[in-house]
Amino acid sequence: MVKSMTGFGKAEVVAGTKKVTCEIRSLNSKQLDISQFRIPIVYKEKEHEIRSMISSQLERGKVDVYISFDESEEASAPTINRSVFKSYYQQITEISAELNIPVENEPLIQSILRLPEVFKSQQEEIAQEEWDVLMQSVTQAIANVNKFREQEGEITKNDLLGKVSKIESLLGGVPQWEAERISTVKERLLDGLNKIKQDVNADKNRFEQEIIYYLERMDINEEKVRLANHCKYFHDTINSSESVGRKLGFIAQEMGREINTLGSKANHVQIQKLVVQMKDELEKIKEQLLNIL
Repeated sequence: MVKSMTGFGKAEVVAGTKKVTCEIRSLNSKQLDISQFRIPIVYKEKEHEIRSMISSQLERGKVDVYISFDESEEASAPTINRSVFKSYYQQITEISAELNIPVENEPLIQSILRLPEVFKSQQEEIAQEEWDVLMQSVTQAIANVNKFREQEGEITKNDLLGKVSKIESLLGGVPQWEAERISTVKERLLDGLNKIKQDVNADKNRFEQEIIYYLERMDINEEKVRLANHCKYFHDTINSSESVGRKLGFIAQEMGREINTLGSKANHVQIQKLVVQMKDELEKIKEQLLNIL
């Protein structure tokens, strides 16, 4: 299956008064690189587990992870520690009575509220339910990233197959020029020999043998067959159920070798034009393969 390394996934899961949001973005990279990982300090102990989940399911890519939570105002407001408040109040009123110091209730209350430990955080420990919500949001975000990657990969797959088919079509245009190519090469050799024949005695049979040897070295049939086979292998591989990005990259390299050899042996302007067009399509293929998982 062709999957793009570019992806985005977001998930929001609500638990009681709290909403946990997870966003994951990925771009192309040779290896998995979790370059940004932002998580609230209260969830820090789950960071390693979340990283492991991402590594096992996203495989490759430069990945940014952002986790946050929102809480209702009622839930996020600090609560008064009643026992501490009562203790402060009792001690202050007793001391005031002993010292005969008049006390006004409203200023006293304001003063007590500023004393240490009067307020306590409502969220002292994270319940298992909230951990489950956190992991659920991460799981959904990863699934959304993979879905995005598959959609992008399908578009890229169709484009790649179109470009490979274009190379196959261009390769199919080579044979029409081969007879003319051989004739042109032979004429060029004969013209060169005619220019120096007054000074050189050439054995006709040996000359024919040399032409045959030279033309055999210029034969491009093997390159055409191998290039056609590489194109077929590309088609077969891209439909595999596995991650195929690296394998397709190797096949593209082999296609490039055959196209380059074909160009170096061509010695014909029309064939060389076809080779240039093949190279152009192949470069586009290589660029797209950099973003394939």
